[in-house]
Amino acid sequence: MTNLETDWWVYLVRCSDHSLYTGVTTDLVRRVDEHNGRQPGGARYTRARRPVALVWSERCNSRSEAQRREAAVRRLSRRQKDRLIDHGDPGVSV
Repeated sequence: MTNLETDWWVYLVRCSDHSLYTGVTTDLVRRVDEHNGRQPGGARYTRARRPVALVWSERCNSRSEAQRREAAVRRLSRRQKDRLIDHGDPGVSV
């Protein structure tokens, strides 16, 4: 069993303009709150596109694994990201 304090997450949030933002974190709730301005922090990209909503996340065992997965998700096309959100399957090996 993994320790929740050391789990890393890769996630997608949908912004108010329907764009998608990909990131990594150890705390999904805190990070979405940061993106929405309820806590200090958040990305410059999402600041002008609030509110954001968490639409997909995947647990990883380490920071490096999460960052590799984040890079792979960022390389997906919009169609593949939408499929990942809808079905948990981008339709490609990532």
